[in-house]
Amino acid sequence: MARRRRAEKRPTTPDLRFNSEDVALLIHKVMERGKKSVAEKIVYGALDEIKEKLSADPVEVYKQALENVKPRLEVKSRRVGGATYQVPVEVDPARQSALAMRWIVTFAQTRKGVSMGRALAQELMDAYKNQGNAVKKRDDTHKMAQANKAFAHYRW
Repeated sequence: MARRRRAEKRPTTPDLRFNSEDVALLIHKVMERGKKSVAEKIVYGALDEIKEKLSADPVEVYKQALENVKPRLEVKSRRVGGATYQVPVEVDPARQSALAMRWIVTFAQTRKGVSMGRALAQELMDAYKNQGNAVKKRDDTHKMAQANKAFAHYRW
């Protein structure tokens, strides 16, 4: 970890189709081995499918799905004496978005038997309806933080 200074946050260029930075970040999360055009096809295909099935603005559906998956609390390991405690901490807003996107993409990748575009669309629609694997992951994270509330005084 660098000790000199905090890393500067670089500005994200919005995507070309929806002119949204959130969609651009999702494209970056989906991208593998630098194949951005493939990732764009997957994300745009998923958003088109959402528009078709829900007949709503796909970017708004995506933003609401992201909001539903964002974790508010998480646990971090903290070593005190000889023991390691799971200390609940509040999650930074940038990390909330990053975790939510990562969980949505990861659970879309684990869906077998469907293309990535369709799986991403299904995962986003599930998250929009406050159900699905990504929302379950958020709930599990919150439960873990709640269970370890006794160690909150070890927060740093």
